[in-house]
Amino acid sequence: MKGMSRMAETEMLNELRTMLDTADDDATMLSYIQQAKDVLLNRLYPYLDGRTYSDLTIPARFTGKQLQIAAYLINKRGAEGETQHIENGIHRNYQSAFVPEDMLKDVMPFVGLPR
Repeated sequence: MKGMSRMAETEMLNELRTMLDTADDDATMLSYIQQAKDVLLNRLYPYLDGRTYSDLTIPARFTGKQLQIAAYLINKRGAEGETQHIENGIHRNYQSAFVPEDMLKDVMPFVGLPR
């Protein structure tokens, strides 16, 4: 994954696997970690004006949040956009078709552009 050392990448993969107890391959897991990074960077820097997020890094204090978002996205596979599902006494609702606002409420945008 761009902008992340191999060691940090391995640590994030291991942590995400521990959180989810999954056997997904590295490429799949890294894809969700990257999506979570993009969600956070979009929140942190909403006015990038056409710049890409690929060269930016997540501030260290949001690493846990990045893993939480990646886990959320992995767990929602196959149910994207579901707003309600009731079957045999099991009820599922999703606040959002992507990442719920509640997961991002403590991520405040920075003033200015990243360097």
